[in-house]
Amino acid sequence: MLKPARTVMEKRMTIADMVYEQVKVLPEPLAREVLDFVSYLRERGERPEWRDLMNAQAASLAPVWDNAEDKVWDDA
Repeated sequence: MLKPARTVMEKRMTIADMVYEQVKVLPEPLAREVLDFVSYLRERGERPEWRDLMNAQAASLAPVWDNAEDKVWDDA
């Protein structure tokens, strides 16, 4: 599928400006979801120790999650 050509205006806009243009026409509840997601992305980048903790938890819980009894849930 071909992407539409960017307009002259879009070529001059920053990514933040393009996001703003898209978000400002959303209904309030959806705009709040976007804001929550942006907050999550910023926090995730600022907290590398959380990533380390999640990786450690995943490794220790792998035997619990990966077993024959629970195989039915692997694609859920």
